[in-house]
Amino acid sequence: MSGKQAKLTVGDQSIDLPVYSGTLGPDVIDVKDVLAKGFFTYDPGFMATASCESKITFIDGDKGILLHRGYPIEQLATQSTYEEVCYLLLNGELPNQAQMDDFRSRVKSHTMVHEQLQFFYRGFRRDAHPMAVMCGVVGALSAFYHDSLDIRNPEHRQISAIRLIAKMPTIAAMCFKYSVGQPFIYPKNELDYSSNFLRMMFATPCDDYEVNPILARAMDRIFILHADHEQNASTSTVRMAGSTDANPFACIAAGIAALWGPSHGGANEAVLRMLSEIGSVKNVDDFVRRVKDKSDGTKLMGFGHRVYKNFDPRAKVMKQTCDEVLSALGIQDPQLELAMKLEEIALNDEYFVSRKLYPNVDFYSGIILKAIGIPLNLFTVIFALGRTPGWIAHWQEMIANPYKIARPRQLYTGAVQRDYVGLQQR
Repeated sequence: MSGKQAKLTVGDQSIDLPVYSGTLGPDVIDVKDVLAKGFFTYDPGFMATASCESKITFIDGDKGILLHRGYPIEQLATQSTYEEVCYLLLNGELPNQAQMDDFRSRVKSHTMVHEQLQFFYRGFRRDAHPMAVMCGVVGALSAFYHDSLDIRNPEHRQISAIRLIAKMPTIAAMCFKYSVGQPFIYPKNELDYSSNFLRMMFATPCDDYEVNPILARAMDRIFILHADHEQNASTSTVRMAGSTDANPFACIAAGIAALWGPSHGGANEAVLRMLSEIGSVKNVDDFVRRVKDKSDGTKLMGFGHRVYKNFDPRAKVMKQTCDEVLSALGIQDPQLELAMKLEEIALNDEYFVSRKLYPNVDFYSGIILKAIGIPLNLFTVIFALGRTPGWIAHWQEMIANPYKIARPRQLYTGAVQRDYVGLQQR
């Protein structure tokens, strides 16, 4: 906290407001005392509001910086593993070898799901969107694992965290298998986290799946690059649900529901749909012309970001991974050619440069997932899987510290008080 003060003057009233300084980022004005003076603050979308104090992730959108517990995302994505990043987000520090071995062992001991859970899937239509299924199944986990749901017990919180990280790949793969009518594949704990997920996705009882290490590493990077992103819509939803003292499985299910929106987790799916709509490189110039025409309503997906006003730091790593995957698989994907053409235009055309519409992480991740063989409607499920440790870390951070139930206020512009009139007199 700094010793600085801000002063708000409204009419003849003057309100002194404390100013706090974090370790990074802009100073924050504490406005909660304006309520006692009869005022609310107004900030649609919470664009200028810090809803909490956190030590987990820092973003500087102007400089294109993303830090997890102080570590740059570029270093974590190229030098670390997803399981190590999970440990970092949950515990605040990178693990030593003994801690990493113990963490991996605990995760592997929880990779299976209750056998009765498979019957839960059968209640869904086969053509249901996998996010609908995942949201329902994760929310139902509290009915299967209710032995450790005391949120005031740190050990219970830790068990729930491990269970969620361990079971999400299994649940995600089951969502896919159910949608294509194939038998569920059990985890194989001798494999690493990402390899195990790919095997559960693509193996069958009659034909095992040999995991390509390049694809496993690409999958691991996708998980790392989606692991956390500060107080975004889904993370804020998890915190808001958690502020009611809801159990962790319900909170994560709430986060999944928020992530489902195409303006959030569905963006990489929207990129592939956009590329399919363009169809060919020869149509790119006409598509860009339509994007520039505000009256046309055509949107350029995968470019720009609500927070980043520079190049998305995750996109740099994702582009390199995209090249590695397509090279390893020998894929000459016409959609990649399209994507590269769009990238070239966006990085050089004054219209996009002036608006800082740089490629973001979704621009490349969709191409990688498609190359691996993951269907379009499962893209957001992959995002939810990767984001799970971030959601849990924020939930744990909130529960372990004093907090209040979230209760935003409003600027009311509706009817003033009026008297009821009977139906016959209207």
